[in-house]
Amino acid sequence: MAEQLMREISAMKTLRHPNVLELYDVMASRSKIYLAMELAGGGDLFSRIAAGRRLPEDAARHFFRQLVSAVAFCHSRGVCHRDLKPENLLLLDVDGSPLPTLKVADFGLSAPLAGCLLRTACGTPAYTAPEVLRKRGYDGRKADAWSCGVVLYVLLAGFLPFLDDDIIRMHKKMLRSDFRCPPWLSADARRVLTGLLDPDPDSRTTIAKLAEAPWLKKCPIPRGLSQSTEKWKRKEAAAEEEEAAATMNAFHLIALSEGFDLSPLFAESGGEEEEEMRAAAKKERARGVVSTLERVARARVTIAAAAAAAAAAAAAVEVFPVTPFCRDELRPAVKFVMWAESETQVSAA
Repeated sequence: MAEQLMREISAMKTLRHPNVLELYDVMASRSKIYLAMELAGGGDLFSRIAAGRRLPEDAARHFFRQLVSAVAFCHSRGVCHRDLKPENLLLLDVDGSPLPTLKVADFGLSAPLAGCLLRTACGTPAYTAPEVLRKRGYDGRKADAWSCGVVLYVLLAGFLPFLDDDIIRMHKKMLRSDFRCPPWLSADARRVLTGLLDPDPDSRTTIAKLAEAPWLKKCPIPRGLSQSTEKWKRKEAAAEEEEAAATMNAFHLIALSEGFDLSPLFAESGGEEEEEMRAAAKKERARGVVSTLERVARARVTIAAAAAAAAAAAAAVEVFPVTPFCRDELRPAVKFVMWAESETQVSAA
């Protein structure tokens, strides 16, 4: 679970896109890690489909276009999702748009695209590409393309293309591409589905080619979504400037050493400046603590006490500046919470 959480945080910190759920900040106590994320109050896409069985083709195109845009962006940043399904596609109402904006969420099973084949079989079986279920090496980008095809089929038909109670029989249907397009689908939509649900990953339609499909270009991007995209481009540029300013949050501290106690991050300041946060390290070798912090080059280190130069020492760490969102918005809003403490240490391993 810890590895999955670390993977999700690592992926979402690199992804800023209007159709990817935004991770605002990461905080921690001694035993818990807290993620402050964007609120998508419209529920998930699965609930919308279940309420109406299937979507009109124009509405399905609206959501699918945003899904393709988000997945293409993730791949360009070296991240494949590996668990694309309607339950992980959240909805956010946008002013000026008749339909909500789609937000891709849950990157717990994501993996970096490091130029080599992936081998971990993961995801939801009904949406997972057949080459993944064969437990052989696979390209994460092509696996995501298959999942997008299943999502599109569900949007247009209201049910799964390879529905079967037995996973083995369902896998055989996938390998044969044994599915039928409902009669109400247009010819262009059928061509998109046939290209995506190709069991051969080498001939399957890629996300890059999918963006040029005529079916996706039939209607213009809604005005509200177009305005939102421009806003996110400006927001991403501002975020990159902020990262260049070497801002450090609690997650960075966790990565330094498992000996840090981050519970003071949530305590009252006691008259000290609001911008100051302190984390006390357990007794370790002074040389090890100092070298770790100096390697980061973002902290001021003071050795509080030492019996000798080579003895164990207690280190007090002061970190400046605190992430503005955590300091100005989130922390004041959660003053009523009693932060639980335990002896369990949060490990970044």
